[in-house]
Amino acid sequence: MQVLLIGSGGREHALAWKIAQSPLCEKLYIAPGNAGTAEEGENVPLKPTDIAGLLKFAKEKGIDFSVVGMDDPLALGVVDEFQAAGLKIFGPTKRADEIESSKVFAKEFMARHGIPTARFQTFSSFESALAFAKELSDSEQNGKVVVKASGLALGKGAFVCRNLSEAETALRQIMVAKIFGPAGAAVVVEEFLEGPEVSIHALSDGKTYRLFPTAQDHKTIFENDTGPMTGGVGMIAPVPQFESREFMAQVEQTIVRPALEGLAKEGRVYQGLLYPGLIITAQGPKVLEFNARFGDPEPQSYLRLLKSDLLTVLHACATGTLDQINLEWTPGYAACVVLCSGGYPGEYKKGLPITGIEEAENLPVDGEGIKVFHAGTTMVDGQLVTNGGRVLGVTAVGDNLALALEKAYAAARKIHFEGMYYRRDIGRKSLA
Repeated sequence: MQVLLIGSGGREHALAWKIAQSPLCEKLYIAPGNAGTAEEGENVPLKPTDIAGLLKFAKEKGIDFSVVGMDDPLALGVVDEFQAAGLKIFGPTKRADEIESSKVFAKEFMARHGIPTARFQTFSSFESALAFAKELSDSEQNGKVVVKASGLALGKGAFVCRNLSEAETALRQIMVAKIFGPAGAAVVVEEFLEGPEVSIHALSDGKTYRLFPTAQDHKTIFENDTGPMTGGVGMIAPVPQFESREFMAQVEQTIVRPALEGLAKEGRVYQGLLYPGLIITAQGPKVLEFNARFGDPEPQSYLRLLKSDLLTVLHACATGTLDQINLEWTPGYAACVVLCSGGYPGEYKKGLPITGIEEAENLPVDGEGIKVFHAGTTMVDGQLVTNGGRVLGVTAVGDNLALALEKAYAAARKIHFEGMYYRRDIGRKSLA
């Protein structure tokens, strides 16, 4: 196959790395890619949101199959456009993608189909949203409230507010100052839920679905899950305390199946990757949000453990043949530590030289080695430099989680760029 992968982050490097291993992949293009994806295929200078340009390129190159990694092109309808042109592509249609692109739609969808989630209301008025935030804050023992921009905000649109004052500030930033632009035209205000968070990934061809093992993202910038939200700065898979068949069966029966069946009933048949982010409360798993594509950095850990041919699996989703596929996994655990630019998720410098990746990947380790996935990188005059907030994802695997984390952190310490920092407690709660 001639394959086109759309995106530029660490998720796309991991996908490109795995797709390039497939005997079905004759040629891989990545639009626009990064310095890491250039090692797996050919980068193409096209923006992921340039739907017309991507479609023209796919026709000119005779692309047999396309894979969408990023959320923005899905929300813009790239799948619809490719399908209308008779081209095979992995990802949900624009209508199906609303389960991620509109948090207002997602919450109201969950209410319609009895999918467990936090108590909430949706608003397009600042004053009404603030009034409900006060009601929630007054009714909760800890006074906490969660405020979310409805649209896509690069993983930064959710605010956990410790009191009404913080909730008012968040609402003003989203709805009055419009820091997320049109994505903040509507908001969700919901109760704060207590418990560990777990990521679930489910591949679907519209009729059949296949579940990945559990994973756990680390979304905030500082240790102990404090500080502002990020796009995700660390990952473990699977999560030791949530590996049981009973837990996975509960998630399947109360969340994954009702979501896919509900979307189909509403004329939004789902083909692609559905990723519910869960919180495990005293009442059981509840959905924090739905994503309509692979997470980031989830694939950096998942794909270190996946034995199956990824290209075959994704193609089966797009062609309605997933019932013929069983996912195979390598036993053990994977960990990913994300190396960030100083200042992220706020302002940060670009163009800073990066060193030590080769040393990190050549560390003497037992079993499977280290793999460093590129996210915010580029080449300038032959020098690898930073080009984003999340720069690199350092991954390792091990027979147990402690070993995988030990290897990942040992490798991270070999890499350097000005201002580099990373969380040093990835997976600590699961180990405890």
